[in-house]
Amino acid sequence: MKPNFDMDALRTMVLGLELGSFARAASQLGRSQSAVSMQLKKLEEQAGQSLFRRSGRGLVPTEAGDSLLMYARRIIALNDEAAASVGARTAFASVRMGLPQDFFEDVMPDALKQFARARPKVHVEVRAGRNYSLEEDINSGRLDVALAFFKPNSSNQGTLIASLPMMWFAGKGVSRAEADDRIPLVVFDHPCLFRQAAFQVLEGNKLRWRLSLTTPSLPGVWAALQSGYGISPRTGHCVPPGIHDVGTEFGLPSLPAIELRMLSATELSPAASDLRDVLHLVVRQRVGDHDRPRKR
Repeated sequence: MKPNFDMDALRTMVLGLELGSFARAASQLGRSQSAVSMQLKKLEEQAGQSLFRRSGRGLVPTEAGDSLLMYARRIIALNDEAAASVGARTAFASVRMGLPQDFFEDVMPDALKQFARARPKVHVEVRAGRNYSLEEDINSGRLDVALAFFKPNSSNQGTLIASLPMMWFAGKGVSRAEADDRIPLVVFDHPCLFRQAAFQVLEGNKLRWRLSLTTPSLPGVWAALQSGYGISPRTGHCVPPGIHDVGTEFGLPSLPAIELRMLSATELSPAASDLRDVLHLVVRQRVGDHDRPRKR
């Protein structure tokens, strides 16, 4: 007979690995650590092989454990959606979406509003992330759908939504003289495709530059530009007031375009499929002529 994996045990496995601690998972679930250990042992018995190995003071998944983890997330999502569809009050369907910070002001609210009309009882988990982490989260099953930036022609992952021009943006406090000296760059910390493109273009044209400010926050980038702290390579999407394209004005070299792609997990629940379709529609509507550089 084929094994029937225990749903509660699968939930414990997913939560423990996401929290990085089965002790924290036990506390959050209101169970003893010994009860959690029994659940993990039961999963291994059902799988017929080791799913975890000790690393330091904790447990990490084996290759088989990684494989089961990916399926466990999908099984739980589908189970919760089925429960919600028949009116079960103890469970709610859940979908997970990842976005670059660039799309939190317009794409995310519009997508959530439209999705809520079609699926009013579905819980949506939204994560802001870097491109490399969003891609990894899709491949590992931690996200259902995501938008991510890619270098042009560097990947065939997902669906190409648009090829967006990168431009040099600054606020009113930066002068041409500063750019002629050492270009003050405001960029995300490493790794970042916009940062890499800026370095390659400037070094390829033998232009001197310096890091003026680094941050993991897009609002931090915009705030630095508005205060005249430097110049940043971005797309023209949702550029705040007071920031404009200075590429031509400062005689800076052209930057390459960057691809925006829609990524999705291999198998999606019906709710996750609906979220993917809504997100695709909204981003196609939003990524268009509004991506032209903002004038002074």
